[in-house]
Amino acid sequence: MDPVIIVGAGPVGLVLSLALAAQDVPSVVLDEGPGKEEPRPARTAVLRADMAALVERLGCATLRDEGVRWVGWRTLRRRQQTRHVRLDLGLGIAGDGSDGEPAGPPAPLHIPQHALARGLRDAIARQDLVTLVTEARVDTIEQDEHGVSAHTRGVDGTWWRGSHLVGCDGARSTVRKLLGVRFPGRTAVERHAVAALRTELPWAGEALLHRQPVWRGVGDEITARPLPDGVWRIDWLLPPRGELVTPDALVARIRDTLAGWCEGATPPYELIDTGVHTVHHRLARRWRVDRVFLAGDAAHLLGAVGTQGLDEGLRDVDNLSWKLAHAWHHRDASPALLDSYQSERRSAVASRLRAADQSLPVLRGGGGLRTYLRGGSRGHDALLTDGHLGRGPLGAPPAYPHSPLAPEPAEGRIPVGTPDGAPVEDVRVTAPDGTTVRLRDRLGQGRLLVLLVAPGTGVWDRRHWVSAGVMPRLAEAVDALPAPAELLVTEAYPGAPAHAVLLVRPDGHLAAAFAGVRPEELHAAADSVRGGAAAEEEPAGAETPGASGARSGGGGRGGGGGRGGGGDRTADVN
Repeated sequence: MDPVIIVGAGPVGLVLSLALAAQDVPSVVLDEGPGKEEPRPARTAVLRADMAALVERLGCATLRDEGVRWVGWRTLRRRQQTRHVRLDLGLGIAGDGSDGEPAGPPAPLHIPQHALARGLRDAIARQDLVTLVTEARVDTIEQDEHGVSAHTRGVDGTWWRGSHLVGCDGARSTVRKLLGVRFPGRTAVERHAVAALRTELPWAGEALLHRQPVWRGVGDEITARPLPDGVWRIDWLLPPRGELVTPDALVARIRDTLAGWCEGATPPYELIDTGVHTVHHRLARRWRVDRVFLAGDAAHLLGAVGTQGLDEGLRDVDNLSWKLAHAWHHRDASPALLDSYQSERRSAVASRLRAADQSLPVLRGGGGLRTYLRGGSRGHDALLTDGHLGRGPLGAPPAYPHSPLAPEPAEGRIPVGTPDGAPVEDVRVTAPDGTTVRLRDRLGQGRLLVLLVAPGTGVWDRRHWVSAGVMPRLAEAVDALPAPAELLVTEAYPGAPAHAVLLVRPDGHLAAAFAGVRPEELHAAADSVRGGAAAEEEPAGAETPGASGARSGGGGRGGGGGRGGGGDRTADVN
């Protein structure tokens, strides 16, 4: 069978290729560029803990070598510290260092984007199922009922044949333009002056949000986020009217900011890189046209008030890869499975954009939402802090409670500590080979996970309990499921009683929880997760220009030239 064609070799496209390879699906990555990453220390990515785990699971070694997990987060307003959150560097939850508030979240990972891309390319070099093609800019896409053909420019021109095609080619996506998909939204929602510099600040290893600093000339909001080797990325929120950032003005901001944080004296510093980061908010009308999909910045742009565009792009990959893999391995897969990608991910990103747009008026100068944010300025600071740390409406991992893949209610369904459709907790589990691992380690392999809550199994020899109690009946039920599945056992799961059975999607979202072993209900739930009974696929969106059977060309006519292989680039600094 033909490979999946991935257009764009930014982090999203590279991660998608590795995620498909982990599920035995070959891919061809068409990279518009020369295959090398320009070092830009001021262009960094913040990955939530679960997405960092995804990338690390796929073999990207640079996360440990060139990324850093923050040990804490501080929020300052004027001269006062309003919040200090200690972050969890491991798998547990650390306490919050402020006023007895709930425990802090897992630490995000901060890494230069060129280092992330280099690590992903190194992982691909060790992977036989991924073919990376450089200097390959797509100018035509054709579809039929059996697959997709893409043409790339060159001296001779080349046609590539694939089962599906995914456009991961950034904000100026050629794929999106060839499909004729609209990309409405807002331009220049926020602008930031950015600098990467090596210096010593009072908060070693901690990230900082400083609102309304008392010294003049630096703006109303500054963030400082550490990188390895004593390097910091510092962002200054710019006025909305397009202030020109000259080199002299930026150096003045740096010196005044460092002096303000270091008791009035500017410490020694080495300026490494600078830039201007402009944030846009846009959402593609459609994310699937027949056998072609959009992901990452090709599908959405966000980034204001702590939201993270690349992190959302990786969530697209996490959602789409197992569905594409299932469709690739099972030619009679239900069309509802692939349709659910747009339904789930577009709704989740739309909700994130809506939360950011609603928060901007109050966080940037007042508005109607002020009545909803109790505690005045402290409430505003908490909302913005949670966005940066992956909590609340601006940052929490998405849930898909209304997914078309959600199982129907059943008599044996029970509530647990994780709502239906939300990501499961990363508990310790016993794998089929008897080893003890984290639940997160079993994700991304294209299999459903069936998790039995069995207290006491941790202190018993596995050879005794694996053939006792409900285990044989449950193992038989798992073997009979309509999709590949793996049976795991845990001593405890938050909110789940003994002998509860949890059905988990391959991307780690809870599909359903049952009171005990219920083979028929478990089978029906698994069938829902795979999209229902197999049926002949009806072409989706045949009315869209540039779709099935039609040729779309011109490198993005009607919208200017796209950056086909340049990755997820939205501005000078991302």
